[in-house]
Amino acid sequence: MEKLKEIVSKFEIKGNVTDIRPMGTGLINDSYVVATDGGDYVLQRINHHVFKNVDLLQDNIEKVTRHIRRKLEERGEPDVDRKVLSFVGCGDKTYYFDGESYWRVMVYIRDSVTHESVTPDYAYCAGKTFGEFQYMLSDMDETLGETIPDFHNMEFRLRQLREAVAADRVGRCAGVKDIIDAFLSYADEMCLAERLYREGKLPKRICHCDTKVNNMLFDRDGNVLCVIDLDTVMPSFVFSDYGDFLRSAANTGLEDDPNLDNVSFNMEVFKAFTKGYLESASRFLTDVEWDNLHYAAALFPYMNGVRFLADYLDGDNYYKTQYSEHNLVRTRSQFKLFESVRSHYPEMIDYIKSL
Repeated sequence: MEKLKEIVSKFEIKGNVTDIRPMGTGLINDSYVVATDGGDYVLQRINHHVFKNVDLLQDNIEKVTRHIRRKLEERGEPDVDRKVLSFVGCGDKTYYFDGESYWRVMVYIRDSVTHESVTPDYAYCAGKTFGEFQYMLSDMDETLGETIPDFHNMEFRLRQLREAVAADRVGRCAGVKDIIDAFLSYADEMCLAERLYREGKLPKRICHCDTKVNNMLFDRDGNVLCVIDLDTVMPSFVFSDYGDFLRSAANTGLEDDPNLDNVSFNMEVFKAFTKGYLESASRFLTDVEWDNLHYAAALFPYMNGVRFLADYLDGDNYYKTQYSEHNLVRTRSQFKLFESVRSHYPEMIDYIKSL
């Protein structure tokens, strides 16, 4: 408590600290609510093992939140302070390094809640919100860097898999040749985005790159206030925000479901999210982006499956596992979801065209 108070004192907060308590169960950053007699704040320890360039990370976030705030003010939006994150200064930075860890402080957005469950209603809200997020940033002229280089680069992820197969560090390849061959058989098809980009047909845009229902704040009446967790905001294809949401939200099973009969693609969630997304994003999407949204829905279970498989073959060094075959179970579950998405391609394409 005293150490946290000392860290908070480095930031330009209003009032005296009266309490600090843990907040949420974040997988990447540790968060705390800081109560003061001048208002509440959120203190976060930044995971600099995941986000290695903290200066670039915070520079990205400052540019994005500044741009969104200006847009909201220009349109006369009420209660702007609850609709965009605000970071507290620490000298000329918005973070503090204590010799071991990096810290930042945000203004706490009052009367806000997050949701974990994915219903068609929340999927629609998410689609509309993340589409609007991309739209507001579509005219941003400041340059952002990649907080995690090659994060959603399919060619890079396949290269990692092929290297893991070639090295076979823990002797697992022979026992999973079927799933290795299955993934590699779709390699050319799933690298479409990188090819279109090189041909000048697909732009990179500012994307959130971690689109989940719980990365939105809602007010007590169920209205979306703002998008949060901006650490992965960086240049990417719009497919990142569209496809990654559906990978987790439209899976009828678990990401690591050992019973593949549970795993399929939920078309009701797909339709709700897509409807909301295109209501916002159709204002800036190109024909190429629009025509390949179905591909984006398949891309992310494929990409995650490739990553799980590469980690399994490498000895489970990246993802936390609960048992020896955990990454392999994840791999097969993601491949089942990928196949389910592809089986729905005709229906998905017709629905997208109808919008």
